[in-house]
Amino acid sequence: MPIYEYVCTQCGRVSEHLIFGKDEAVACPGCGSGAMKRLLSASSTASGVKGAHRLPGAGDTGCCGTSPAAQGCVPGSCCGKAP
Repeated sequence: MPIYEYVCTQCGRVSEHLIFGKDEAVACPGCGSGAMKRLLSASSTASGVKGAHRLPGAGDTGCCGTSPAAQGCVPGSCCGKAP
């Protein structure tokens, strides 16, 4: 069962939801609104090749070169810019 990231269009909170069926409704855990938009999440793969490819970590940067932890950067976005 996939985990999807959603942003609430009412309060802006980003949350993850485990989806059991394709038509399952999700609600914001912050404000309870059902006005949720699914985000496009970045994927990560491990190749088994040492050094050439690695899993995301503390030294990573986002697509614009800033830290993903920077203000405005949220999961599924490019430095805070919604897809």
